[in-house]
Amino acid sequence: MVMLDEEGLGSRLIAPQDNPGSWSRDGGEPAAEPLSSHLDRRRPARLASEASDAERGADPPAEVVARLLSAKAPRYTSYPTAVQFTADIGPDRHHRWLGAVPAGHPVSLYVHVPFCRRLCWYCGCSMKVSRRPEPIAQYAEDLEREIALVANALGRRPRVGALHFGGGSPDSLPVERLDRLFTVLRRAFALEPEAEIAAELDPSFVTRDWIFEATRQGLNRASVGVQTLAEPVQRAIHRPLAFERLTDVVASLRGAGIGAINMDLMYGLPHQRTADVLDTLERVLPLAPDRLAVFGYAHVPALRRHQTIFAPDSLPGAEARLEQAALAAERLQAAGYQRIGLDHFALPTDDLARAHASGAMRRNFQGYTTDQADTLIGLGVSAISRLPEGFAQNTADLAAWRAALIEDRLPTARGVAFRPDDRLRGELIERLMCDGSANLSALLVRFSPSPEVRDELSRATDLLERAGLVSVAEGRLVITEMGAPFVRSICAAFDVDFDPDSGRHSRAI
Repeated sequence: MVMLDEEGLGSRLIAPQDNPGSWSRDGGEPAAEPLSSHLDRRRPARLASEASDAERGADPPAEVVARLLSAKAPRYTSYPTAVQFTADIGPDRHHRWLGAVPAGHPVSLYVHVPFCRRLCWYCGCSMKVSRRPEPIAQYAEDLEREIALVANALGRRPRVGALHFGGGSPDSLPVERLDRLFTVLRRAFALEPEAEIAAELDPSFVTRDWIFEATRQGLNRASVGVQTLAEPVQRAIHRPLAFERLTDVVASLRGAGIGAINMDLMYGLPHQRTADVLDTLERVLPLAPDRLAVFGYAHVPALRRHQTIFAPDSLPGAEARLEQAALAAERLQAAGYQRIGLDHFALPTDDLARAHASGAMRRNFQGYTTDQADTLIGLGVSAISRLPEGFAQNTADLAAWRAALIEDRLPTARGVAFRPDDRLRGELIERLMCDGSANLSALLVRFSPSPEVRDELSRATDLLERAGLVSVAEGRLVITEMGAPFVRSICAAFDVDFDPDSGRHSRAI
């Protein structure tokens, strides 16, 4: 499941909302927003004015937690987050940024396929319902135009170590179009022999033919969108899925030779009880997925109008969501899965578990990843690229995306250039999100920020420590057991742009 902060309106908006627990190499959690009365300001820079309050002591832990349970914060799949993207970054600048990618610099690819056969009412994706093959075939043809434009801007055929298909439903691409798309991609990019090629699949519709063709093209990891197996909840969210159908899809994936299978589950859905979450786990565990992501439903009706179909009283409250996440995590760990970051669980033999154990795990728009490339090239409507100079996002309007390509222009609509201290803040936030700790002293030495930034980060750290959310020793920040469920809020304290009143973030628990 590709993840993006709600404000990004990009490939996936479904929230990872998170699981409580202690931070360790096998731990992971949820989050929330401002931090307490001391940290519920729009910018960490304003934390300085709160120092006098902190001098009088942090709020009691119970009061801090009570506020955090109902709070909101970004998911930090990027920094700066997508809410900072503006139209100042357009096709010309995006073209220059692509041309400036250093020779020999490894890149990763993301291909967005927005089409689905139905609208799932919980969905926050950039997607379009289509039951006819013609619009999908046209989209695939237009993707080929975009690939050619990007390749021309790059000026060479870069090495690619990871290729991810997201949506929407990538399995909506006809088999013959899939074959042609891979041919065009390989012409423009040098896919490494050991590249991870992954795709998100809708188990209700993916076919054996599609699975076997994708495998023939190199697909070696599949992410299966289960969400829930509780029939009343399935009816509520308009996403039926029979367990027998799911088992057939998993058998087809394994029969085709795909050795790495992920499953996406959700909690906090309308009418979903804790028993429903646990029953779904009991049914999927015998299928032995290598990884599971347990995301919290992101209710953002202001951004996704179809979510207004859910009555507010049908949604589990903050404490119920916390219980669902906590008991799901407990059950998965009892089954031998290691807890990874906010919301992921992996068998010890999985690459993500090994990357987490070694401190090499990363975070990007696909969530937690083993991908070490700093450059990600996004292709397709709403896709986001991360380049050495900043982020560039394609338009989310399908007609505008196609019109730009017909005119031989990159379909870039917005983005953001990195400011001097963004890389420092980004790496600090990424390490906290991935490891639950960060060596702030080492980052300050490496990035040499201004005295003002140093002072701001120091004050934010001090307030977090006084609130009992982090401990600090020899320049290393470690998220405490109390702070573990609220890692996103902790990260927000270091986000100079964070505005808790923007209305663009979902509830974090």
